[in-house]
Amino acid sequence: MTRVEATTLAFLPRGGVGKEEGYLQVEPTFILDGGRDFGVNVGAPVRFRMWGGGDGAAFVRREDWDTLSDWGQLVRGLKFGSEYTPLGVWVGALEEHSLLSGHLVRRYSNRTNPDYHPAGGVLTGKLGPLYTEAFTSDVLGARVMGAELSLDLEHVIFGKPQYAGRYTLALSGVHDWGRAGGRAPSVTLAHLDITTGVLIRPDYEAHVIVGVGGRPGADGAWGAVVGAGLDLGREKLRLRLRLEGRRQHGGFRQGFFGPDYELARFQGAGPDGGPLAEATFPDGYSAFTEAEVDWDAAGLGGHSRHFTLTLGAEAFSWGRFDVDGRVAMQLFSRSLEVALKGLAVGAGKPGARYLGATEVRWRFLGGKLYAMGTGGTLLFPTKEGTLRPGAFASVGMGVDNAR
Repeated sequence: MTRVEATTLAFLPRGGVGKEEGYLQVEPTFILDGGRDFGVNVGAPVRFRMWGGGDGAAFVRREDWDTLSDWGQLVRGLKFGSEYTPLGVWVGALEEHSLLSGHLVRRYSNRTNPDYHPAGGVLTGKLGPLYTEAFTSDVLGARVMGAELSLDLEHVIFGKPQYAGRYTLALSGVHDWGRAGGRAPSVTLAHLDITTGVLIRPDYEAHVIVGVGGRPGADGAWGAVVGAGLDLGREKLRLRLRLEGRRQHGGFRQGFFGPDYELARFQGAGPDGGPLAEATFPDGYSAFTEAEVDWDAAGLGGHSRHFTLTLGAEAFSWGRFDVDGRVAMQLFSRSLEVALKGLAVGAGKPGARYLGATEVRWRFLGGKLYAMGTGGTLLFPTKEGTLRPGAFASVGMGVDNAR
């Protein structure tokens, strides 16, 4: 499939900070779908300045291409193999990425910083009872890197089981080098998990999980978790539910690399105002829940969905509340697509962070031509390590052709 979009894009200051900037954005895309085990998706937006930016501002927006990591945005998706093959590789943007158990990396996005456009990489591999997933948030820079090793205990003791993964022991570790996308303090976390499948069938699975984790080298920084999950897969419906009780102590917390981490690494939400790696985090308990729903009236075999919902929320015993989510719908015979996403971090406490965005696409003339509009709020990291509030708005047209 080939696609070209042409839109006007405006970056707008909030709170009287910054200057308004306007661009003509042209975004070509090429997609080659080779099925479950191979795919290529390349393309990137190029922004030509129309107004604003002050004296000496470049014609093409400099912040989009001023580091080696930014050139990673040319690769939106490169896939070899999958989680069902002995070895799988995926390169591209990371959206709501979780590292297996998700107790270190959960719902993480590497594009939350609007001036940093890396391509992440995920490697999966399976050898007998051992399943491995490794990832990096930036294949061209020294940033977040981690891996989780999951051992199928039933396979080790009794041989290859009918249903893999009923009893597993998993060890994960993640390190942020902090040397790309802006300098920030480095941090290392580790976690150990035991998962037991209490009910496993071809189309659904229920399991319980317990785990402990900490920050190596930081005395007294540890946490524990106990929870349950349900995965349901049908022809037209896919459902994932998680519910966990968590304990945090000494500054450690589960889901440290979360949806706002690319902003929090400079300035975490809350009254401290410093980098997340150096911020104090109160001792206490929390309840975490996550839900993912995909539904399509024609079945889930294609790329489009009539309805998609993903939501994560965590309530802490000391009054803080975090929530992030996205909902997308296709209406009127798929001619209208509407997507909404939002993020609230530290709600209920001073220094809370709120972000939101919406996108609308209306297809006509047989669906190949469409009008689109997007808008929302942003936070731009500054050289001083603070976050400058802003907003964006965009309207335009697009055309695509699939063969």
